[in-house]
Amino acid sequence: MASHEMIGRSGELTELMAEATLVAASDSKVLITGESGVGKELLAAFIHQHSRRSQRPLVTINCAGVPESLLESELFGHLRGSFTDAYRDRRGLLEMADRGTVLLDEVGEMSLRMQALLLRFLESGEIQRIGSDRCEAAVDVRVIAATNRDLLEATRQKTFREDLYYRLNVVHLIVPPLRARREDIRPLFEHYLRVMSEQHRVAPCDLTADAWMCLELAPWPGNVRELRNTAERCALRFAGRTIDVADVRMQIGPRRSRECEPSPPPDFVETIALTYYERMTRDHESFWTAVYDPFMRRDLTRDVLRAIVRLGLAETRGNYRIVLTLFNLPPSDYKGFLSFLQKYECHLPFQAFRIATAAAGGGQRSSGSVDRDSSGARALV
Repeated sequence: MASHEMIGRSGELTELMAEATLVAASDSKVLITGESGVGKELLAAFIHQHSRRSQRPLVTINCAGVPESLLESELFGHLRGSFTDAYRDRRGLLEMADRGTVLLDEVGEMSLRMQALLLRFLESGEIQRIGSDRCEAAVDVRVIAATNRDLLEATRQKTFREDLYYRLNVVHLIVPPLRARREDIRPLFEHYLRVMSEQHRVAPCDLTADAWMCLELAPWPGNVRELRNTAERCALRFAGRTIDVADVRMQIGPRRSRECEPSPPPDFVETIALTYYERMTRDHESFWTAVYDPFMRRDLTRDVLRAIVRLGLAETRGNYRIVLTLFNLPPSDYKGFLSFLQKYECHLPFQAFRIATAAAGGGQRSSGSVDRDSSGARALV
């Protein structure tokens, strides 16, 4: 994004950007932390663009992507002949960023030796190139550091210098993971779909309401970077058509798509489960029509299905064969019933229900069983 604006509408992002805007007006050093892929570089670019240094360069170096033997030269420069292949004098990135900003990405990966050299620079602002015995220049550089590591914990483990940590950590900005700001998922995905359709010159696509819900409930361990890659695949694969929930699940993978189902409050789940349970036990409907069909249409969630099974096991003291009868299924459906529950991770261990019954004295029903209240209606107890 050319403007370096971070897209989203969540309260977490709004608060973060407000703080970043205030920080941008100063020259304070900034430490940006957050999981990989959350947009730490983009936030650093936003701070630079909104600072008085915006007309000068923002120079970025990935401290984890450069071998230690070259990192010193990249940062501080070198003189001709100071090491093999040093055929000419070379300015380092810190010197190139004079009156601008330097972003030290993945600063937590620096060796202790490089940390000591960086600390010396932060204290004096002086550049000493490799091969030189004197200071070559004094520069005015704003330093922003970014990392996905816990630097404070690293100081306790003696893998990161405590004095350097406090030098860098003047202002600490934490970029929350995407799963903590789900309101940002849709505007981000819409933006990336639009960008990718323009970039690849394909017809734009849209999503159904269920597909949007699936996206917003997915875990996104790769955060914004993973979301962007998914949007690019969707833009190319489904150009000019409407994407449904099955398409989304295919793109984000079966393991993660299992988490795309909403988790309603427990009381709500129990209420819904009891309704379907009574359709079988009171109205004598078959499990296949009362529960299976709406579940396959995604009208029921796994949480509700598990709650229905839990009611049956509590009533039958953990006996799945009697549950089969309770749910109006013939004995021949026993294996198919269990296979269905196992396939959708709704099979519950029967032992807990037998243990609970025994602990209650054998004659009392276990917690979660069905009983009647004073009005005669069935209720969870």
